[in-house]
Amino acid sequence: MADDSRPVRRIGRLSLVAQILLLQIAVLAVSLTVGFGWHISTVDDDLREEYAERALAVSHTVAGDPDVQRILSGLQGSDLDAPALRRGVLAKEANDVASRTGVLFVVIANRDGYRVAHPDPAEIGRHVSTDPTSVLDGRDVLDTDRGTLGESVRGKTAVYDEHGRVIGFVSTGISTQRVADATRRDIRIVVGLAGTALAVGIVGSALLARRWRRLTLGLQPDELVDLVRDQRAVLHALADGVVAVDSVGRLRMINPQARELLGIVAPIGTDRDALGLSARVRELLDHEQPAPLPATVGDRIVLVTSHRVEADGRDLGMVLSAVDRTDVENLTRELDAIRSMSDALRAQRHETANRFHVLAGLLRQGDIDEAADYLAEVSGSRGRAGLDGLANVEEPHLHAFIDAKASTARERGIEMTLGPQTWVHGVLSDPAAVVTVVGNLVDNAIDASTPGGRVDVELLTSADTLWVTVADSGAGIVFDPPESVFTEGVSSKDGESVPGGRGMGLALARQLCRRDGGDLRLVDAGGAGSEQGGAVFVAEMKKAMIDDD
Repeated sequence: MADDSRPVRRIGRLSLVAQILLLQIAVLAVSLTVGFGWHISTVDDDLREEYAERALAVSHTVAGDPDVQRILSGLQGSDLDAPALRRGVLAKEANDVASRTGVLFVVIANRDGYRVAHPDPAEIGRHVSTDPTSVLDGRDVLDTDRGTLGESVRGKTAVYDEHGRVIGFVSTGISTQRVADATRRDIRIVVGLAGTALAVGIVGSALLARRWRRLTLGLQPDELVDLVRDQRAVLHALADGVVAVDSVGRLRMINPQARELLGIVAPIGTDRDALGLSARVRELLDHEQPAPLPATVGDRIVLVTSHRVEADGRDLGMVLSAVDRTDVENLTRELDAIRSMSDALRAQRHETANRFHVLAGLLRQGDIDEAADYLAEVSGSRGRAGLDGLANVEEPHLHAFIDAKASTARERGIEMTLGPQTWVHGVLSDPAAVVTVVGNLVDNAIDASTPGGRVDVELLTSADTLWVTVADSGAGIVFDPPESVFTEGVSSKDGESVPGGRGMGLALARQLCRRDGGDLRLVDAGGAGSEQGGAVFVAEMKKAMIDDD
């Protein structure tokens, strides 16, 4: 049966995406209704005022005409020659202005309120139909009124003579029907804009809801909470370190094990380049590495893998996992030391058996004196492996380890010597670390040498510092540049049979030396021109020794 680990979707209610979509549409509709409704409610009054201002502007233009002022000053009183006025300049100018500006009428009246210009010739010479008191007092008038030409929005202003006296007024009207038409047109535009805005808002809300659904993978908030809680519990319970970065390289998730194994202290959201990772581990956050890759972090060896995560065709980033291999590596080193010692004991047992066979043969033949001399010679052998200077290595771990490595070298036909300056006094503060460094250097030297070759080792203590020099008679460092021999994963040996691959020994040894301020250096890459032919390494291990006095 397939295991569907996705949270069970709750039935019988709208999803959060649907709720947000409906809420956005409702808010948008209410906002548009309130905003545009208020505009529509005021558009008629606004347009009436706008058209009245336009009419007043026309009246001001006519009233400011010097010809109008001059002619009107001579047309006062009620006894006016209407026929002459109908053919006069003022009537013609008033009609021309009305025609050019598109207003309903332009009426000019004298100081007594009698019309001297009107669109309807029959009204010329008659008194105006509305009260002219306010405008004849010198005040501009804006109003809506009904006259002989129907209801209109009007703008009235006084006409002054050259002495500043009011000699009449000009009234301009715009039909309220025109205002109503403009109002309806404006309302249609507003309603159209509101509808368009609502449609755009609905489409935008739908697109936002769709993006939300993609970002949350279709999960509801409570499902997301449950999922995050479960994943956090699982990740924190794992023994492996897990690090996740998003598609742009920001740290999105890390469990405590990863912080401890990889030495990451940066907070969530930090760029991957600022996490403080080694170059080997950092590279895995850019390039997928499904096969376990060994890397050194401080004094630890970890196996790291990385996988790219994709969902619905989108790149979600990279997940890196790290497994601590330090204990396994230490056990491997200890087993290697034990194997070396076992090989040394086997070799010594074989050598001792041969010597006893010689001694037994001499005794059976009755050569007592020869047997005694041979026994004295055998009992005076130098060290368990016949290594000159081994007595100067007082530290028991190093003494036994160097003795075992000398036996291994001798079995492979390689001569191993201790330098004349060798002197080790005290005890090791961290035997595993020292054995790891010395073992790597000696093993590499033995592997690099051929039968008949030589490996020179020199150990020297100064206060709490242990100096280790190892030289071999091999072909030297084959890498260019030679310093790359310390790079993780770089090895001249076949690593197919080694879990995690080769190329970790020297990198780890250097890390251990630098842990307390020391270092591991390649002082001679060997090759042509070198005195012994092979490479020479010098390790400085501070705080490695403890004075046992």
